[in-house]
Amino acid sequence: MDNSRLFMAVGLSLAILLGFHYFYERPRIEAWKAQQAALQQLPPAKVADATPAPEADKTALPREEALAQSKRLPIVSDKLQGSMNLTGGRLDDLTLLAFADKQGEGAKPIVLLSPARTEAAQHQTYYAEWGWLGDNIAVPDAKTVWTTTDTSLTPQKPVTLVWENSQGLRFERLVALDEHYMFTITDRVTNTGTQSVKVYPFGLVQRHGPSTDEGFGVVHIGLYGVFDGKLIEKDYSKVRDEKQQSFSSTGGWLGMTDKYWLVAMVPGAGTTYQTQFRFDAKAGEDVKKGGRYQVDYRGSAVEVAAGASAENIMHVFAGAKEVRLLDDYMDRHTIASFDKAIDFGWFYFITKPLMLMLDWLLGLVGNAGVAIIILTVLVKLITLPLTFKSSIAMLRLKELQPQVQALMERYKDDYTQRSVQVMELYKREKVSPFSGCLPVLLQIPVFFALYKILLIGIEMRHAPFFGWITDLSAPDPTTVFNLFGLLPYDVPSFLNIGIWPLLMGASMYLQQKMTPTPTTDPTQQQIMLLMPLIFTLLLAPTMASGLIIYWTWSNVLTIAQQWLVAAMVPHMNPKKKPA
Repeated sequence: MDNSRLFMAVGLSLAILLGFHYFYERPRIEAWKAQQAALQQLPPAKVADATPAPEADKTALPREEALAQSKRLPIVSDKLQGSMNLTGGRLDDLTLLAFADKQGEGAKPIVLLSPARTEAAQHQTYYAEWGWLGDNIAVPDAKTVWTTTDTSLTPQKPVTLVWENSQGLRFERLVALDEHYMFTITDRVTNTGTQSVKVYPFGLVQRHGPSTDEGFGVVHIGLYGVFDGKLIEKDYSKVRDEKQQSFSSTGGWLGMTDKYWLVAMVPGAGTTYQTQFRFDAKAGEDVKKGGRYQVDYRGSAVEVAAGASAENIMHVFAGAKEVRLLDDYMDRHTIASFDKAIDFGWFYFITKPLMLMLDWLLGLVGNAGVAIIILTVLVKLITLPLTFKSSIAMLRLKELQPQVQALMERYKDDYTQRSVQVMELYKREKVSPFSGCLPVLLQIPVFFALYKILLIGIEMRHAPFFGWITDLSAPDPTTVFNLFGLLPYDVPSFLNIGIWPLLMGASMYLQQKMTPTPTTDPTQQQIMLLMPLIFTLLLAPTMASGLIIYWTWSNVLTIAQQWLVAAMVPHMNPKKKPA
């Protein structure tokens, strides 16, 4: 590519970036500033208007001892096991039975929620709480002890909790659980007094001291929600820096997320509410290892006349981020963009369909690695017409290489004239030196989409292939530097270059050798041939083995396609008849 084309490409890229900023980012930032300014102008909140502040840690206890500090109502289902805390009516003890913390011996089910005062070294305090706030009236709070005649919460049998104050108010809480991870909470208040009262529904999710911001910008880990149809994401470090940030919304949801697990609150459909992302820490506390994070909401006032009652219905999701399940909840409960609880990234429109297709193939064949291979074939078939045409053009370029080389020699002292003559040759022969770029450009978003799927898709977590590949979301565990385990010593992680990465590198090299290049510069050709080695060394230690398998199989299919095209081109080129 000559300098003028390089400058043109750089200029076009800058124009796109500036246009994106001016037409998208700038209005978005201005709208956010206006919203924050409006919130700053609101009058000081009353006590009833504020949600409970993050609760400070007390003396830490082992998880089992923390659970024993209060009376509990067991939760029993095929997917979940745990209990509700009758002190405060919190959901603060939950284990995901279908998922293990690791593979092999010693694996234990994932503990998602733990009560206050749980030792951070064992598990993090992590819970959901909801109820009512009130103006100068006694309402249930974190110290309230609820009563119930039920013995356990199951998908077949909801439970009812009851508490009464001394002002003629009776509070009832009906909690139901479906067959997966969704709780439905109906909070009802009955006024048996002689005067009307005003109450405000609220809910919060609180977590103490996450020790890591896992994800490094590739996967969102932290606080987030959908407010007025817009997804807002804040990782833990961002929340620590901002301390508190407020939003307003009608509908939507809010919560906290890990890579695979989600705890989210869904206010009632059509509910208008204020929400906050909050952080606080004790004096002298290491904020990167401690502190308390909270996402909460407060709904509009509800007037309860004397002799009347009012209720608030909301949902709490606490479980695994399974794409089809989130889609089902999004439709069933009218939850705006609930599928975006999975971080699909910039290529949402590609990543989600590929994830759904991969999930369908997995259900069909029963092996995630085989599903990846089939998906690779389908992607190749979809792009086949374009790549076939490109391959033919690239082979035509190869036929022209002797003429290009002759022009390079003739005008070796005149770079401008040399470029003009080469481009004139391409024009006469009706070929483009960039004809092979488009298929590569099309594969880039597909590659990143698959990278996202293997990184965030719980369907790929701990999913085996064949042989030594027991987790397609993890790198190939073998390495050439101990002869793939034959020699009795461990190798540093950055030298973990396993069998599948070597197959990927070898197939890349063979593909490079078979693919004509538009350049005749020996240095550039050598650099291109070094790319497979560079990619192998860089990607092998960290890249998910499922993605390596996809890349390797894609290379094999491309090589087969190149052979096919090479056999067909003589019959398709009128200037070169077959022998």
